[in-house]
Amino acid sequence: MFKRQLLFLLTPLIAIRHSIAVAPPGPWDAFNFAPSSRTVLPKTIHSVHGLVQDSRQLVTSSRGQATLNGNGSYVVLDFGQEVGGVLSVTINKAARDSALSLSFTESSQFISPINSDDSCHSTAALNGDGVQSLPLPLRIGTFTQSIGQQRGGFKYLTIVSNSDAPVTISGISLHTTWMPHWDDLRAYTGYFFAHDPGFHDTDFLTKLWPVNNLVRVQKKLELTMQLGWSNNASGGPVVGPILVDGAKRDRNIWPGDMGISSHTELVALNDLLPSKNSLIVMFSTQDPATGSLQYSGPPINAMGSDTYICWSLIGTHNYYLYTGDLDFVRTVWGNFTKALSFMESQVDSTGLVNVPREFANDWGRDNGQGHNSAANAIMYRALVTAADLATHLGDAELSAAYSANATALKKAFNDVLWDDSTGMYRDSDTSTLLPQDGNALAILFNVTNTDAQNQAVSEGLTKFWTDIGPLSPELNDTIIPFIGGFEVQAHFIAGQGERALDLLHREWGYMLYTDLSVKSSLLEGFTANGSLGSTVFNRYRSAAGYDFDHSYTSHSHGWATGPTPALTFFVLGLTLTSAQGATWSVAPVLSGLNAAEGGFETGLGWFGVKWSTREGTLTLSIETPQGTRGSVTMPGTGSVQVDGTTVSTSDTAFSVKLAGGHHTLTQRL
Repeated sequence: MFKRQLLFLLTPLIAIRHSIAVAPPGPWDAFNFAPSSRTVLPKTIHSVHGLVQDSRQLVTSSRGQATLNGNGSYVVLDFGQEVGGVLSVTINKAARDSALSLSFTESSQFISPINSDDSCHSTAALNGDGVQSLPLPLRIGTFTQSIGQQRGGFKYLTIVSNSDAPVTISGISLHTTWMPHWDDLRAYTGYFFAHDPGFHDTDFLTKLWPVNNLVRVQKKLELTMQLGWSNNASGGPVVGPILVDGAKRDRNIWPGDMGISSHTELVALNDLLPSKNSLIVMFSTQDPATGSLQYSGPPINAMGSDTYICWSLIGTHNYYLYTGDLDFVRTVWGNFTKALSFMESQVDSTGLVNVPREFANDWGRDNGQGHNSAANAIMYRALVTAADLATHLGDAELSAAYSANATALKKAFNDVLWDDSTGMYRDSDTSTLLPQDGNALAILFNVTNTDAQNQAVSEGLTKFWTDIGPLSPELNDTIIPFIGGFEVQAHFIAGQGERALDLLHREWGYMLYTDLSVKSSLLEGFTANGSLGSTVFNRYRSAAGYDFDHSYTSHSHGWATGPTPALTFFVLGLTLTSAQGATWSVAPVLSGLNAAEGGFETGLGWFGVKWSTREGTLTLSIETPQGTRGSVTMPGTGSVQVDGTTVSTSDTAFSVKLAGGHHTLTQRL
């Protein structure tokens, strides 16, 4: 039997954002999409329908006026990128029966001036978002949305006249409300820079690294799924920002999504407060009888996901690793151990978690029940991280129990699920399907036993690839960046850096440049032909009985940001091995690039890496805080110098332990 613990009461915590040090200036700043002001203005006129006079004045001058004449005349304004917040429109002239309404969309495919099925879908219980009609009679002066009226993330704003009477408008502006606890939205604390000779846009990797990193964090006010469009529901029992999945929808806490986005928070922003608040919310959903946690936070309050319970546990360790906040871990430890005991109770005689059908919900995949490989890989990681947390809390006995359970599960995972004939893991012991998620996560979470398995799985995953990304066998006709982000890391871990970049070129290259999306943030998912499909919505269909069309796809989704931490952790090779980086590791994967640089900060200070290759020599410079210590593993087997002193002339792999500070290493490749 797996060891169980008692439930302790959860005490909500309110944390204050620490001061930050902004990343050094450089050419990477050109790709920081965050606005310099909370007030943003439309950039261009996308289109005009009917009679609209002087429409260009709406984007050429803050005081420029345009007049809409005739019922159904409208102008579509393009903000140039994903934005979100409270909109203001000035009414300069209006007749007694003038009428005006607004509609919002991320993709230009779903621009619509009317409340119809053509408009953008962002709530589960509506056919469409519909328009927002301004109060009648129109009043001269500035109309400003309330917080409850804001529509979340969008790129295109349609302003339509709903009467034959003319109406003159000006001063279209948006006050951004995301990242409410930040003064300077451009103050990234991390950066990444590399030229990418393998892609048509050599700035691709530098451009990709920062996208989507800010619009994911919202206030606790969220949309109400069941009562129509309303931005007045609570995101949970916390005061402050929470880390949510999308800018337009769902704007809800999903712990699985945080398995990607919390790492992005560290390397880009060094702001883990939203993750902390989100974990508080998720532990507050605990069933006191069973210990299970909800699948999502309020107001959606979805239930029934073993994998997402484990993601909440893994997220607790991520938060501790990046902040060193052991007091927080102590506060939630009773809830944590109770939730893990719930998961341990599902381990059967095979040594694997046997996922009940009612807890088989995941990222939208099909058939997650039974001895599912992805669920068991995530459970393994939950046990490993739980053992580490127990050690830091001084409970050696519990740590040993968790470690033993993890070891047993890993053995069963390989005994039961490994298919030697394909060199991959099966989806379950009753399935011949070879899943993208279970295989990628097996490498990422070290459930494999050998490097040969890593190589086989990495090669096997390429069988799913199309020109625009892997088709996930777990969900028909779907390319899903959430799992793709794990796969990218898996290829890096297998030492296949060029393969990882190839995947980035295909999947993220499509997302970042397609005209179907916003070109400033990243898609939730799409189909094999690149269309915006109903990719991950089985979890809603079964729960709510609603069908969705392509307009429901989110264009600014935190779970798609896997390349951001992957480029930092693997191309730079920079990772933390203990809290806040008291110990660290540098092991760059060159990946066919000629040079790369970047870094991030923690509460201990700045961690930076810069490397380049020239004439057969690699030069690697690292900078880490004084008082820390770490190891550097060189990627080749040639002779090595450390700070000017030759330390290795052998033809074997080389690693060295170093104290914090500045060091330069060179190696003949």
